Amino acid sequence: MLAILKKELNAFFASPIGYLVIAVFLVTNGLYLWVLKGDFNILNAGFADLTGFFFIAPWFFLFLIPAITMRSFSDEFRLGTIEILKTKPLTDWQIVLGKYAGALLLIIIALIPTLIYVYSIVQLGNPIGNLDMGSTIGSYMGLLFLASAYTAVGLFTSTLSGNQIVAFIIAVIISFFFFYGFDALADLGISETLRAFGMNEHFKSISRGVIDTRDVIYFVSITVFFLFITKLKLNVE
Repeated sequence: MLAILKKELNAFFASPIGYLVIAVFLVTNGLYLWVLKGDFNILNAGFADLTGFFFIAPWFFLFLIPAITMRSFSDEFRLGTIEILKTKPLTDWQIVLGKYAGALLLIIIALIPTLIYVYSIVQLGNPIGNLDMGSTIGSYMGLLFLASAYTAVGLFTSTLSGNQIVAFIIAVIISFFFFYGFDALADLGISETLRAFGMNEHFKSISRGVIDTRDVIYFVSITVFFLFITKLKLNVE
């Protein structure tokens, strides 16, 4: 499993696309939060918090994470290296979990520089340090749970086609539906209880700074489910 993880990291950073994906995520966030005028601009908000960042980050994840995962198995199928991979002393679960861990680690690496936002808000607060750390920590944990689920979805869609773009588009569609689709159905008046099936509702719950086991179980279940069907798909190839 560790060998697969290292292979994924090396493959990602061996290409300029890897650095470009992370740079685009960080630059876009920075522009929305500190430069462009609008509802998300922290300097124009008049109060010290990171609400804007935690609102837009899940939407950026919808494109960042599929961009990271789209080549996970697509390249293996396209190049025919999946057969070589299967001949190695690795189980299907080790292959899946190794690729999953590699992709998730890349997302964590992309998130680490955003901690400078926390430091900046702490310094800009009046008085200094006037920041709800409980909510901030909860929101970061929510992003990690969300990233975990998106990564599992992206890994699964990469097994569906040897074309990276197709895998990317399918991952965006599925992730978007799970994040916002149930909210949209509830807004249409079908049933308010549908919100409980959406990632957004559970993400907002964790972001309040209180970790509810129901929210944790929800994200773990989504992640395990997509990893399981990824393993099944790999098994039949």
